[in-house]
Amino acid sequence: MSTPDFSVVVCVYTEDRWEDILAAVASVRTQSRPARETLLVVDHNQALLDRLSKEYKETEEVRVLANAGPRGLSAGRNTGIAASRGDVIAFLDDDAVAERDWLRHFAEGYADPLVMAVGGRTMPIWASGRRPAWFPAEFDWVVGCTYKGLPPGRVRVRNVLGGNASFRRTAFDAAGGFATGIGRDGDKRPLGCEETELCIRLTRARPDAVLLIDDRAVIHHRVPEAREHFAYFRTRTYAEGLSKALVARSVGADKGLESERRYATRVLPAGVARGLRDALLARPGGAGRAAAIVAGVATAAGGYVLGSLRARRDGAAFSVAPVVRIEEADR
Repeated sequence: MSTPDFSVVVCVYTEDRWEDILAAVASVRTQSRPARETLLVVDHNQALLDRLSKEYKETEEVRVLANAGPRGLSAGRNTGIAASRGDVIAFLDDDAVAERDWLRHFAEGYADPLVMAVGGRTMPIWASGRRPAWFPAEFDWVVGCTYKGLPPGRVRVRNVLGGNASFRRTAFDAAGGFATGIGRDGDKRPLGCEETELCIRLTRARPDAVLLIDDRAVIHHRVPEAREHFAYFRTRTYAEGLSKALVARSVGADKGLESERRYATRVLPAGVARGLRDALLARPGGAGRAAAIVAGVATAAGGYVLGSLRARRDGAAFSVAPVVRIEEADR
């Protein structure tokens, strides 16, 4: 079977991340396994669209596009999927850089024709230069990174994590695109779970589909100073609960919370125990980490309960549409 070619989609929304965007694109352009193209999808920001178009006007392998859908990350990704030409579409956050072999490790996963998605490992770059002593590694998903508790190596998973992921084009043909109305919208409340919902929908449409995470496919993700504080931690965990409620309403709690049950019953209690042990041994941050895990569970649970009540009252607040390739739409 021939090795697939890759389109890389980077969704952007603010000029405040200008240097980060340039670094993200540069990391794609220096891959050991070159991408066919990089697509920068700008989310309803004309000044940024104009500036990036000028920056890359002489660069054929980088294309700058406007988000063709409603404001938000999901619609931006769908715009990139529709415009892309590769067999596999990879997604990279606009404030992250990929290691040189990122795409090569993704490509190895697609040697199996049943593999529909491959994700990777996302490592935090803390603005302060080091992890806050109170911040538990079990909650690194709060800052968009791989968290403690995920199995190592190349393993089968329920869902990949959106900021460091790839999908076969045929996955979107089978399941449609990312749901709009569920994920991020710029700097508004930090919702998520759009990739979880897509992956569950994909495996329902294609029961034979295999989804993998390969922890050798590494990116490094910036964590701004504002996200190193407990106030953001609390806001993000609460928003995750709201998002999980929408997903569970759409796909059922059994599948929607399948991975979360193991995480809550095994990974988090072990994290609390480690924190308390470190506190007894007078190690820095032990008590804070244990307390943060308990607080994170409580706020996520509160968000889930409120989100479930809202979803039961109002129904699922997101929609899914097929992703039509641009050349097909123009016929």
